Amino acid sequence: MAQSVMEIKHEPLLNGNDFKISVSKNHTFGTDAVLLYNFANARGDDLAVDLGTGCGIIALLMLRDNKCQTVYGVDISDEAIKLCLDTKERLSLEKFLPILSNLTELKGKIPFGNASLVVCNPPYKAKGAGIKSTNPRELVARHETECELSDIVEAAAKLLNTGGRFCVCQRPERTAELLCLMSAAKIEPKRIRFVAKRPESEPWLVLIEGKKGAKRGNRVEPTLFTANEDGSFSEEMLKIYGKYKP
Repeated sequence: MAQSVMEIKHEPLLNGNDFKISVSKNHTFGTDAVLLYNFANARGDDLAVDLGTGCGIIALLMLRDNKCQTVYGVDISDEAIKLCLDTKERLSLEKFLPILSNLTELKGKIPFGNASLVVCNPPYKAKGAGIKSTNPRELVARHETECELSDIVEAAAKLLNTGGRFCVCQRPERTAELLCLMSAAKIEPKRIRFVAKRPESEPWLVLIEGKKGAKRGNRVEPTLFTANEDGSFSEEMLKIYGKYKP
């Protein structure tokens, strides 16, 4: 049977109409990735690693906004890495380094102990939990079939330098699990922010920042509300998406 050819589309990256990234049916981007990018607050001198980069949305937002010196984008999917390489070539992004690899096999591919920022938008469903997708690529993206939350935290701990930051998003029901894993890996949770649709809604996402080698103690930031009563984006969401006009 002949192998199907991946159809690549070039999508504008939020408000950057001239900065179009390559996406496919299986690898595109959503709100949670954009919120994680905003929460991570990358800096101009960061050496960053985006674990499970997909089409590269978080890494590419960082580079578009000149917030990192170098960004590695790691993914186990050859299709995802092909999309990243397509964007890298079209936009001449020398600072973007896509890496095809399992998170448990990064040794020798990315220098350990050098990253000042690691980000990850991981699979949300624990192994054996929830209804599994019949699409193999969706299965990997949504369920812990190729890596578990502990593998992600362990990889971040190896990649980060002392004082380096690990920023991750997850479903609120796994908050305690994630905090425990981070502390055990000596990535001390420092900032926690929940995301809800409106004030009367339960949070649907949690954003967590940890710092390697830091002392204990964290702060819970005000909840981010994504929508107004009429369902339109909230003022803060419009600012994050770059559409806010005061």
